[in-house]
Amino acid sequence: MPVVLFYSDNNDAPGDWEKALGAHVADLDFRAGADRIGDPAEIDFALVWAPPPGLLARCVNLKAIYGLGQGVDHIFADPQLPADVPLLRIVDPWMSQAMSEWCLMHVLRYHRQGPEYAAIAAAKAWTKLPFPDTAKRRVGIMGLGALGGDLAAKLVGLGFDVRGWSRSAKTLEGVTSYHGADGLADFLAASEIVVNLLPLTRDTRDLMDAGVFAAMPAGGFVINAGRGATIVEEDLLAAVQSGQIAGAALDVFRTEPLPQDHPFWDEPRIEIWPHVAAQTNPETAIRQIADNIHRIMAGQPPVNQVDFSLQY
Repeated sequence: MPVVLFYSDNNDAPGDWEKALGAHVADLDFRAGADRIGDPAEIDFALVWAPPPGLLARCVNLKAIYGLGQGVDHIFADPQLPADVPLLRIVDPWMSQAMSEWCLMHVLRYHRQGPEYAAIAAAKAWTKLPFPDTAKRRVGIMGLGALGGDLAAKLVGLGFDVRGWSRSAKTLEGVTSYHGADGLADFLAASEIVVNLLPLTRDTRDLMDAGVFAAMPAGGFVINAGRGATIVEEDLLAAVQSGQIAGAALDVFRTEPLPQDHPFWDEPRIEIWPHVAAQTNPETAIRQIADNIHRIMAGQPPVNQVDFSLQY
């Protein structure tokens, strides 16, 4: 009888997860919330989002930790995270599709001059701008993992000139790839619209700063659906207000919910979304979670294991 601890501060419905997991794991003992943990030594698996510091360390017999999402920075934020327990992440095509939809919406809006035409309409003017050429629009994606790869394929299918930047060299059909610190400047200079899908690690924190925005073509756009702390927010605000960056669409922030007094609210060229670009769907994500539980219980290695040294 596997005992599973479920914890989330992200409005995830534990009943939905219990029902979905129970359909694939027999004799499931599902304990939702830190107050229902019972004897921590009985916990075999943890499904968590932003667990309180020390919660996982109390579960001394944990066989695996599953993050309720593709990012796991919220788990690494725990200074007492057990380093000897496998940490697993969700890789779900449903989530990749949802993320690509949100990013495509903003890429297309910027490419088809949505902000410009909104300003024209607000002035009650009937003005036509030069028509944009998709094949000449250079879109750059930072992060070419499951999410970035899915978005890149869709952008290539639409005919965009797609560039990609990642930590290590990657080859994707139809994508001009750059990698490492040495390739970042060339990538930025070649990207009129930059989409950030990087995970948050010690290397990506504060990566998108004033230097990054200055290296982009003047009047470019920034789309961030990765993690809020990859962007230095005051640098982005300054770049937008100077006109170096013409606009930004942001789904993630350093502090969530975004504080009422944050200057982003008062900058009309920055579009704010409440971390909804993609959400974990229990119905589609649960199969891989259940499969990993079965694998571990059978003494087999799990899949989609996080590298602690890289933090993703």
